[in-house]
Amino acid sequence: MNTAKKPRGSVGVEEYRGKLRLRLPRVVTQAGQNRYLNTGLDANEINRRRVAAVASWIEEEILTGNLDPTLDRYSEKLETYRQPQLTLVKPKTPQTDLMELWDRYCEFMKPQLASTTYLKDYVRKYRNHIKSLPTKDITQAIAIRDYLLTELSPNAAKRVLTYLSACCKWAVGSGLLKDNPFVGMSEDIKLPRHDRDAIDPFSRDEMNTIIKAFEDTRTHYAPFVKFLFWTGCRTGEAIALQWKHINPECTQITFAESYDSQLDIRKTTKTGKTRKFPCSSQVRELLLNIRPSDPDLESLVFTSPTGGIINNTRFSNQVWKGGKMGNKNYRGVIQQLMNEGKINRYRCLYNTRHTFITLMLAEGLTVTTVAKLVGNSPEMILKHYAGNTVPLELPNI
Repeated sequence: MNTAKKPRGSVGVEEYRGKLRLRLPRVVTQAGQNRYLNTGLDANEINRRRVAAVASWIEEEILTGNLDPTLDRYSEKLETYRQPQLTLVKPKTPQTDLMELWDRYCEFMKPQLASTTYLKDYVRKYRNHIKSLPTKDITQAIAIRDYLLTELSPNAAKRVLTYLSACCKWAVGSGLLKDNPFVGMSEDIKLPRHDRDAIDPFSRDEMNTIIKAFEDTRTHYAPFVKFLFWTGCRTGEAIALQWKHINPECTQITFAESYDSQLDIRKTTKTGKTRKFPCSSQVRELLLNIRPSDPDLESLVFTSPTGGIINNTRFSNQVWKGGKMGNKNYRGVIQQLMNEGKINRYRCLYNTRHTFITLMLAEGLTVTTVAKLVGNSPEMILKHYAGNTVPLELPNI
């Protein structure tokens, strides 16, 4: 043990409660003055070296007679060491587990998405596709692509690969991957023509046949189906519609909300925008016929037979299409019409919207007008609908 006394005027470095401090010699402290100069620095090796350098500086100034009696000069130097230092981030270890990457990607996307999109698409649909993969090893991207093409339709496989590529692109930018193994895969999948041209509206005759079938066999839901055909609104918008959204004369509808049956939540429209819809004479007559004489403005315009909110999934599966669910068979209106040869193929409930848009274009409404009526962009109408609208007879030229 070194018992030699330190020379007069030496400055000591001590640790106190996890921090470093300087112990000043009595020759430089005035009566009643604290002998310690607190540094505020943690007691680690790099800070010990810094504080020792300041201690040597003070000792030198004592010997040369240049000591700052206020100690401010030395405190300012210590303050520079207390400023936040640049922390070197260790390179992230590349991740190869696709499920782990997807979950992290979902957290990144969550603040940027509508809650329904995040829950239905990111947390459920696409996560379930990844969960079902025989391998989650991202280095097996080719095998994953081939499996998806085997198990899913070309359209579904293309969509999954598009999302996987987006996830991996984010991972590359975040330093979690060196490259994106799914880049370009979705573009290589060529869809069958019926998948590329997904818009498949009912004809005017088919629409009237369906409406009559509901009037004859499903009377309660007939106004709901007519409304979907005659306004082209999204199914969730019709379900969420309340009497406060319709003016007293039933000449104008405000589409401001939508209802998601899977999540049981009321939300804004798909585009997040409110739109005004001018009622045709048939829509106005429909609404006046079902409107109570003194309606509660908060009550729903269309309800289930028990008076509750319509569940889109249940209506589609049990009333529209029909089929076996559990131990019960449901006789769907569309399936029955197909059995009778009145409709030659099945189309889902959402095709009521496609039908309205197509018929409005055929009636001569401009693309811009139809887009405003249904809450789409003119580009979307041009891409998916306008090219499919062909008159039965061409005019002479």
